[in-house]
Amino acid sequence: MANLSKQAALALSSSAVAMPEAAHFDLPEKVLQFGTGVLLRGLPDYLIDKANRQGLFNGRIVVVKSTDGGDATAFDRQDGLYTLSIRGIADGQTVEENVVCSAISRVLSAKSQWEQVLDVARNPALTVVISNTTEVGIQLVSESIKQSPPQSFPGKLLAVLYARYQAFQGAADKGLVIVPTELIPGNGTKLEGIVLELAHLNGLDAEFIEWLESANSFCNSLVDRIVPGRPDAATQAALEEELGYSDDLLTMSEAYLLWAIEGDARVKSVLAFEQADAGVIVQPNIDLFRELKLRLLNGTHTLSCGLAYLAGFDTVRGAMDDAAMAGFIQNLMLADLLPGIPYAVDEKVGQRFGMQVLDRFRNPYVEHRWLGITLNYTMKIQMRNVPTLLHYYKKLAVVPDYMALGFAAYLLFMRGTQQHDDVWYGEAGDQHYPIQDEKAGYFADLWQRQTPAELTQTVLRNKTLWGHDLAQLPGFAARVEKYLQQLLQHGASATLAGYFTQKVSLAS
Repeated sequence: MANLSKQAALALSSSAVAMPEAAHFDLPEKVLQFGTGVLLRGLPDYLIDKANRQGLFNGRIVVVKSTDGGDATAFDRQDGLYTLSIRGIADGQTVEENVVCSAISRVLSAKSQWEQVLDVARNPALTVVISNTTEVGIQLVSESIKQSPPQSFPGKLLAVLYARYQAFQGAADKGLVIVPTELIPGNGTKLEGIVLELAHLNGLDAEFIEWLESANSFCNSLVDRIVPGRPDAATQAALEEELGYSDDLLTMSEAYLLWAIEGDARVKSVLAFEQADAGVIVQPNIDLFRELKLRLLNGTHTLSCGLAYLAGFDTVRGAMDDAAMAGFIQNLMLADLLPGIPYAVDEKVGQRFGMQVLDRFRNPYVEHRWLGITLNYTMKIQMRNVPTLLHYYKKLAVVPDYMALGFAAYLLFMRGTQQHDDVWYGEAGDQHYPIQDEKAGYFADLWQRQTPAELTQTVLRNKTLWGHDLAQLPGFAARVEKYLQQLLQHGASATLAGYFTQKVSLAS
């Protein structure tokens, strides 16, 4: 079987995969990308390829890899090509799509090809910088940018910008649009601050610093797409048999995607790939998308994980196959969490986002384990759910039933019954599970000393945990206690069944 390459892609005609056209390989290099990870392949690189196919962006990507070897060798062998296999649920319909992406023109090693990276910086066609260097990549390292290369990503970026400034003598129209995709709030703002501080530490001239601030746009962005990357060996072999070639860079991704970028009209014009997919949004403020993701997707995961695991579901998809558990998840999200988002959200926008999240939860190609979601359970509730709970009361002044049941399940999940090697374990049936939470010892102590009613009051009143006395919310403590008693008496599965069939009176 032939390996994927430019020659193979142009020669092969198959209904199983969308191939690039010859003209796509001749497009100018308009993007400099720091990072070769699967998220970049599955989101920005895919979107630029999609825009090129539609004649919208018409540019390719030079990728900078921090070290030699690894994927760079595979990219060289395959002429920068890779297959993205998109699998998931969209609008209730199964999606199975294969695309050979040709947006990457070449991969350069920062370690051994730094001068070539700086040559890219001097290319007049260059307009965009993209990065995904992990969250620790956007950190200040006091270093000289004259190193070959600088150690840190901000150092490398500053060296690129300075080389460009010198090449074009500070021309205002040669600034770049810089879009970090690292998963930290205000990633563009933080990166810009570090680059400016590093410029001062390097003693760069005031004219350059003025150009750095005025001619370049550092954009906050939010990315959301599950990209598992390379499939298991059996899935890889089956896909390659279907495709008709082998691919060492074959990458799996879900169908859903979101890339929200904070930018003005100039940024929107430069990032013309926005027009290629409705999942790309460029607008002056992206807080709405951050809130929707945090409150509806992450928040639903957090308030469902304990209940789902105690009810015997290992994975999110497995829970969505059960009518009662799926009903709880959907109602929690749309009836309780959506109205409680502490941000102005159009109801139709929120409902649409929520339905997309439910499609993602049902994705048969991605396995999310509930036990993994319980990691740092307490902190996640404090960050993701408490603001929603407080705003829900402020807005509606009634008990949010689904949140109350989810919180009761959290209290039960946190009941540590035995400790091994400093790790507390809880019990679900005849199974023991680790409680991966820094407050595990606090809860184990409470469960040993207090009744469920006392424990509910103690935990809800703990301002250190929540920043608020949640027991002051009218009716909430009583409802949580009632649900906790039901979970203890009947178990999570029967409690769920009773919740929807009224066989067990929960809210009376």
